[in-house]
Amino acid sequence: MQPGQLIALAFAGVLAIGTALLSLPIAVHGRSATFIEALFTATSALCVTGHIVVDTPVFWSPFGQVVILVLIQIGGFGVMSLATLLGLFVARRLGLRTRLTAVSETHTVAVGDVRRVLTGVALITVTIEFAVAVLLALRWWIGYGEEPARALWLGVFHSVSSFNNAGFALFSDNLMGFVADPWICLPICASVILGGLGFPVIMELRKKFRFPRAWTLNTITVVVGSIVLLVVGAVVLTILEWSNPATLGALDPAGRVLGGFTASVMPRTAGFNSIDVSQMHPASWLVTDILMFIGGGPAGTAGGLKITTFAVLFFIIVAELRGDTAVNMFGKRLPRSTHREALTVALLSVALVIGATLAIMLMTDYSLDRVVFEVISAFATVGLSTGITASLPPAAQAILIVLMFIGRLGPVALGSALALSTQKRQYELPKERPIIG
Repeated sequence: MQPGQLIALAFAGVLAIGTALLSLPIAVHGRSATFIEALFTATSALCVTGHIVVDTPVFWSPFGQVVILVLIQIGGFGVMSLATLLGLFVARRLGLRTRLTAVSETHTVAVGDVRRVLTGVALITVTIEFAVAVLLALRWWIGYGEEPARALWLGVFHSVSSFNNAGFALFSDNLMGFVADPWICLPICASVILGGLGFPVIMELRKKFRFPRAWTLNTITVVVGSIVLLVVGAVVLTILEWSNPATLGALDPAGRVLGGFTASVMPRTAGFNSIDVSQMHPASWLVTDILMFIGGGPAGTAGGLKITTFAVLFFIIVAELRGDTAVNMFGKRLPRSTHREALTVALLSVALVIGATLAIMLMTDYSLDRVVFEVISAFATVGLSTGITASLPPAAQAILIVLMFIGRLGPVALGSALALSTQKRQYELPKERPIIG
């Protein structure tokens, strides 16, 4: 079995267990969850998406919320990465197949780096989640008068959900009640950004933060791309929603700026919302669509096309327009295999989005902009919604389930397959060039 296949099978197994647990009477308040409700929620949590079809704090009991939190942590860290780490602690050694599987899921450079990378990833995850949980718990305890135990639970849940870019919240309106509170929004935004950078980037920045010239091409691309997307997204969304009374228009200038910045951070596949997405301007939906589709950094908790893939495509276009014989990016020359991988991932992603959008539009009467938003949000494992997810028919919700699963595993599995299946032909076919354009 290929490592990518093993990863998909492991995710499917954990998904089945999560669905079964959420189907138990103890997992809900009142009536039991239907199969589609349990499956959709388990998929959304395991694939760190945040899409919901029921109100999380109202529908799910404390037991159900704990199950969701565990699924988020497993999905963000990686099923096989977690299993490998546990095996490392128990057996003190890793077999070759285990190392290859972990390499596929973590995008480790070499098989020999697996032990170091997994322990580093675990340490980073615990450190960031603990720090953010403490800040949030103190704010909800001191600033909002929550009981200490309740404040701690809120802090832990939202810390894990934010760092893993999940977007699940324990408030019916998500974070809309804290849109102008920097002590809530900024720690969550920081956690989302760090999780979206990807573990390799975080580990490298931890060692070489003061030496940018020593950064790898992956780190430079992710850092520069993240800054550009955050700044451009914040400026554009703030301007578009500045006078909208249903979103930012009712806030003071400082609150509008904070709300616009948060709205730019969350499409990095986090899914939290501090403003009412359903009331945003259609142009803001389009901007959010673009940010969601690009996503965050590779080998982390973010989804989407990935910043690196988008950057490679951008520099391919630049090289073609300039007539360069090679594609150069930040002072480095890209191998042709990288061009093909980026084009393959991008075209398959576009095909999935178009196909799912067409299918859902045939099942419902919702407008194109709303359906595209939901589809991209599911595929990019974001979780933002214009408010139509819960009212979609079961067949359309099933399409979103498949998109979330593919969105979490597809780029990883495809990238691994492309990297591991490189073969040299013993011959070449005759060369001929068709007319382009």
